[in-house]
Formats: sequence, C-alpha cells, structure tokens
Amino acid sequence: MAIDIGIETKARKKIVKALEQVLADTYGLYQKTHGYHWNVEGPMFNTLHLMFEAQYNEVWLALDLIAERIRSLGEYAPFGVQMGAKSDMPGDTGVPDAQTMIANLVSGNELVVRSARSALKAAEDAGDQATADLMTQRVAVGEKTAWMLRALIAK
Repeated sequence: MAIDIGIETKARKKIVKALEQVLADTYGLYQKTHGYHWNVEGPMFNTLHLMFEAQYNEVWLALDLIAERIRSLGEYAPFGVQMGAKSDMPGDTGVPDAQTMIANLVSGNELVVRSARSALKAAEDAGDQATADLMTQRVAVGEKTAWMLRALIAK
C-alpha cells in the first residue's frame, strides 16, 4: 500500500538516507561504549563501568527508535554488517586506557550529534516534525553525554 503521510517520496528517501547514517553511527557508538564497559580498568573503574553501562543502555534504546522511524517512512532499516560498514565511528586497535576511552566516547558522541543534525535539517526541510523531534532529542542527549565525559578528563 502506498504511503501518504504528507511527505513526498523524494524527501522521505533523503530523510531515510540521513537516518541510516545516524543509525550506523549510533550503532558504532553503542558497540564502542559497551566494549569499554567490559574492558575499563584503573582507579575510576567502578564509576566508569557504571557510567558506560547507563550510556550504552540509553544508546541501545535510541537505536530502536531510529530504526522504527525509518520503517515509519516506508523503508527497511539496515542491520548487521550493513550498519557497521556505513558508520564513520573510528575503531580501536586494542583496548585503550580509561582516559583514552573517555576521550574516544566524547568524539563518538559528537559524531552522532553531527549525524543527527544532518538528519534534523533534512527533516525540517521536508516538514517532518516526527523525525525532527527524534533528532533534536538525539542531539541533546549526545551533547549532554559528551559534556559529562569531557568533565571527567578536564584539567
């Protein structure tokens, strides 16, 4: 059945393309944060272990919202290796120390914020308030998380 939600097909496809990037980058952030949760060591272990757990749980829930928005716009949500291949999230060559983990997560959250801003613009241009609202939330959460992580390594 055709989709008739007041957003032209071309605009929906542009929004979905932007959301696919947000989804991929968010998935990369999820993997990195969860991996850091498992592997963090040092004097801040308990604080970081718990903080990373709260963060990866929040990101996990966000993945579902983003994927479901893609489905609401009439496209299939990418999954598995499709997402990993699209992510701009830099990988790690080993297990970094706690300070590097924090710095990497600042950068990772900022990457997702930039992706979400791009999708927000596409949504606003098309009058897609639902996607714009979701991306506004992702920007706010990412900026706050980056700030909190940045505060841990402030000199």
